[in-house]
Amino acid sequence: MRFVGGFCLAALCLAAVSLAKIEVEDGVLVVTKDNFESVIKDNEYVLLEFYAPWCGHCKALAPEYAKAAKKLEEDNSPIKLAKIDATVETEVTEKHSVRGYPTLKFYRKGTPIEYTGGRQANDIVNWLLKKTGPPAKDLPTVDEAKAFIGANKVTIVGFFKDVESEAAKVFLEVGSIVDDYTFGITSADEVFSEYGIEDGKIVLFKQFEDGKAVFDGELTTTAVQNFISIYSLPLIAEFNQDTAQKIFSGNIKSHLLLFFSKEAGHFDKYLEDIKEPAKKYRGEVLFVTIDCDEADHERILEFFGLKKTDVPSMRLIKLEQDMAKYKPDKPEITAENVLQFVTAFIEGQLKRHLLTQDLPEDWDKNPVKVLTGINFHEIAYNKEKDVFVEFYAPWCGHCQQLAPIYEQLGEKYKDNDKLVIAKMDATANELEDVKVINYPTLILYKKETNEGVEYNGERTLESLSKFVESGGKYGEAPEEAQEEDEDDDVPRKDEL
Repeated sequence: MRFVGGFCLAALCLAAVSLAKIEVEDGVLVVTKDNFESVIKDNEYVLLEFYAPWCGHCKALAPEYAKAAKKLEEDNSPIKLAKIDATVETEVTEKHSVRGYPTLKFYRKGTPIEYTGGRQANDIVNWLLKKTGPPAKDLPTVDEAKAFIGANKVTIVGFFKDVESEAAKVFLEVGSIVDDYTFGITSADEVFSEYGIEDGKIVLFKQFEDGKAVFDGELTTTAVQNFISIYSLPLIAEFNQDTAQKIFSGNIKSHLLLFFSKEAGHFDKYLEDIKEPAKKYRGEVLFVTIDCDEADHERILEFFGLKKTDVPSMRLIKLEQDMAKYKPDKPEITAENVLQFVTAFIEGQLKRHLLTQDLPEDWDKNPVKVLTGINFHEIAYNKEKDVFVEFYAPWCGHCQQLAPIYEQLGEKYKDNDKLVIAKMDATANELEDVKVINYPTLILYKKETNEGVEYNGERTLESLSKFVESGGKYGEAPEEAQEEDEDDDVPRKDEL
């Protein structure tokens, strides 16, 4: 018995030593490769942030992450928040296929799933509670309902006398699907009376605009999800780190983007006038403002071919694979012009706006020819020559690494009158018949047929040379290289 007791005591001591190795900063567990396994195994629920100390988004998340940890601790929740420095603990980072910062993974009984919630403390807590508890909280009293509704900017409550009814089941199903918001359900007469809501209704309570929206459509999961997607955002939503995911992952894929400057007073000057057009097309077109004073939003301006001096401006975008953009004939921001622009878009009367740079006078001076929307078709579709084109983004690290090799390729074939080596800035030039998703994209346009063959091999001078000399027949990536590319952080055109 003494041996058994001694063994247990030793085990407890070892456990205590193991626990002592886990540091805590602002309520957040500090994970390393040495304690990773114990953190995941010893806690039923763990949200783990892979971060980089230099990452601006990680720095912005840190205080909200700490607030969420504190809130869960105050509520005696079994959920733990943890973080790991991905730049130091590279072994763990690589094992979990982390491709950007911050990356958050939720471990439920040791099994990881991707975190898809927001980056505010309440959003983090609500998402975690949804993943670990019932889809909707029971609200048996007025006091509990008021506290629940007042705790978040947006709350969805189902009013059902019979919580076992088919209608209530549809509501609960939506609650289990939608992670961004908290759901409550009540069958209490006093709660019905307090809010003046009749049986079978779903109400979206919000701490902005008119305070609530009542669903009155056909009770299906899709219809309720659409209702939440539309009314959970303001009539005119401001794009920022907190709203970005809700804006771009929502069900409304047509957006009117209003490029404003807060410093110049554009929000105060223009917002009131465009509320009527926004109301008219609510549910069809999402009206979104973008503060162009924010450095993080410069890339969005570039994507639309705009400069800060062009603000205020407006553009329409359809969020599909080709990210079609539309430019107004009348650029002034007035209620009349906005209404006219959006109406023409809805009625299919607008022609897609394609960005095009002016053609440089010396576009063919160097071995690598410069293409823009003006000369692309003339050069690339020359039936007498093979034309190899790199579609690149100036800010893309992969493109920058390829640049000197591509210049060598151009130099190698500069005297070949049957082959053209060319490049085009795909962020500043768009083509209706060529869809560029990843950067860089390399395509050989074959003479006679003009068939486009995409290159997927290694980005070396030798491999690129073999590809163009074989007329596009050589260039399949080795199996190992393909697997490596799948884990590579390849920049995409739709990553604004």
